[in-house]
Amino acid sequence: MHRAEIEKAIGQYMEPIFGFALKRCRTPEDAEDLSQEIVLRAFRGLLAREDVADMGKYIWTVAHNALSNYYRDTARSVIGVPIDEVAEILADPNAGIAEDEDREVLQRLRCEIAYLSKRQRHIVIAYYFQHRRQADIAQELGVPLGTVKWHLFAAKKELKRGIQTMRSAGELAFHPIRFSSYGINGRIGTKSLDEFFRSALSQNICYAVRHTAKTTAEIGEELGVSPVYVEGEVEFLERYGFLLAQRDRYLVNFLISEPTAELLTLQDAMYRQAAGLFANDLYGALETSGILEDPGILCGETDGPLSLHQQPKPDRNFLLWALIPYITASSGEKAADRPISFEEVATLRPDGGHNIVHATVLPEHLDLPEDYLYMQDLCGPLGECLGDRLLWQIDSQWSEKRLLNANPVQYSGETRRVLSLFAREMVGPLSPVEYAWLAERGYLKTCGDLDGLFQSAWQIVILGNREVQDRLLRMGEEIKARHRDAFAALKKPYAQAVLRSVPAHLRKVKEYELQFAFHSDGWFLLHCIHALLQSGKLQEPKPEQRKPLSTLIVYA
Repeated sequence: MHRAEIEKAIGQYMEPIFGFALKRCRTPEDAEDLSQEIVLRAFRGLLAREDVADMGKYIWTVAHNALSNYYRDTARSVIGVPIDEVAEILADPNAGIAEDEDREVLQRLRCEIAYLSKRQRHIVIAYYFQHRRQADIAQELGVPLGTVKWHLFAAKKELKRGIQTMRSAGELAFHPIRFSSYGINGRIGTKSLDEFFRSALSQNICYAVRHTAKTTAEIGEELGVSPVYVEGEVEFLERYGFLLAQRDRYLVNFLISEPTAELLTLQDAMYRQAAGLFANDLYGALETSGILEDPGILCGETDGPLSLHQQPKPDRNFLLWALIPYITASSGEKAADRPISFEEVATLRPDGGHNIVHATVLPEHLDLPEDYLYMQDLCGPLGECLGDRLLWQIDSQWSEKRLLNANPVQYSGETRRVLSLFAREMVGPLSPVEYAWLAERGYLKTCGDLDGLFQSAWQIVILGNREVQDRLLRMGEEIKARHRDAFAALKKPYAQAVLRSVPAHLRKVKEYELQFAFHSDGWFLLHCIHALLQSGKLQEPKPEQRKPLSTLIVYA
């Protein structure tokens, strides 16, 4: 490339490059130096090349390589500690220290103690710092005296090795990730995912072991924090099945996806085409079959307030907002090929959850098409049974937030109460408090007075008999059967690409989830809704319809 072209191209990246460096360097001065290094390397490289198709990708590759060199250089600058001094200081760690160099040795030694195993650390602190007898330590731990002696010898050797190698933090210490989203496939337990992914520490612990099993010391080194703080989080995550213990090492036990622009574009195109085939056919079938007028489909959602003297007529658009996602998610699964069962891949957790968990980490720079469809606040489908009835619902950017980040116990309790009140209201009036509770949450409307003229109407969609429910699901099954070969052809290249990005030990879990593409798959639901909105066949819900939107009571 010509010098003038290079100067113009790099000039557009000067400010983003400095921002990139400032976020990752210890001082503004280091950031300035790193920025200059990135620009110089990019300039020299471009002078020698003519084949740079993507300028941004090239410059950010140079930037990350320069950043890696900065981390290595920073690690080399740490002051070393003579090995011979370790044993001497361990022998009397509380002795008076006069020289600054000795103070630094002791400080470094204390840091290295944190990298010992939990048992070795306990023994070293008890013996050297608390001056307890080895026999007493052995009795407390319930181990032979020789085991304590061996651990003391091994710990001293490990401390010498650690000080000699001078630990350096990994990139996660300077550039931690965060989960942009996470979700569950299966039964929720008493704890929400927010309790497990409650901090940057827990998320980065999981990320650090997504491909390779590591000890708590190795995780701490990667994150640039003391392993003492890592241990508690690791034990908590391992106890609930989010990490697998492999002797003294840990490996992530749920799906963490790091999508690329290429993979997301492929996914978007697949769902867009499949939704175009299915959603339009389903809408046409619902409109022409006459089923929307079937008396077995009940809904009291109207444009205005209830009348004491007139039965409410269902809002047709509101009906479609419930029926289309329900049919899309619930139909056709019997005919689909399911070689992998849920029990083979799901994790049974101590809080009662039985599920597959997945999280997403988005890169800083993603060049996606302008019409790419982003998932915003979509959660579902989610259901709760009571007797022979199921309350089924999804949340989305068009509904009022109900499910996302909800406490699982609270959600289950609320939905079961709704079903219980529904069953009672079918045979007699509820109390004023119960009506008020349902109305506040958007499940029904009331007018009049319980002591006089009174009218109530459920705002959610209710399938009143199994015949109408079966008819709706058969409608979806027939459409999916019609497009089965087209769906398989659309899914094949995407499935191959996504499986290549998944660690080998979790590939079967992902294969299981891919079985449900074009069924109870959130992305497919989103694209079906969006396709119908784009074509004008569905209309945006009214503000007052957001609470009960896409909620049904059906037969379990």
